[in-house]
Amino acid sequence: MTTPPAALVQRLFAGAWLLACIAFAVIGWDYQAEFSYEPVGPRAYPLLCLCLMALGLAWMIVRPPALKHDEDDAPIDASLLSKAALCIGLLLAYAGLFEPLGFILSSALAGSFIALLYGGRPLRAVITCTLLSAGLYVLFDRLLEVPLPLGVLERLSS
Repeated sequence: MTTPPAALVQRLFAGAWLLACIAFAVIGWDYQAEFSYEPVGPRAYPLLCLCLMALGLAWMIVRPPALKHDEDDAPIDASLLSKAALCIGLLLAYAGLFEPLGFILSSALAGSFIALLYGGRPLRAVITCTLLSAGLYVLFDRLLEVPLPLGVLERLSS
């Protein structure tokens, strides 16, 4: 069974991006900040993200080819470009709302809207993104002691 051209391009892209992840990890491995307000240091989060990304990319390279490739060859049309532009806009809004609304609310809102944009069910999107945002807040702020803003929820924690 031969690999179709679209799958080959995806594997080549994943391989190139995997090499970039490895290069970024090598560059950031010895990074030391002059001061650190986090117990895990300033390099732990980027290295964790690079590791997770590298695992996903490695899977993209070695996974068996799909039996049906219709979904892989989706055309780049106005609908897809508008979704991509909306995603970029949502991420910019997320960055702007991160401090005032706090991590949990801004992440839940951004995640919910992106899920809806790509066809998620409204109630499931909101519940899943809210629970995921709260869980990530507990993981980073409480367990890893990486301070994240609570924003408007600050009043509830007092």
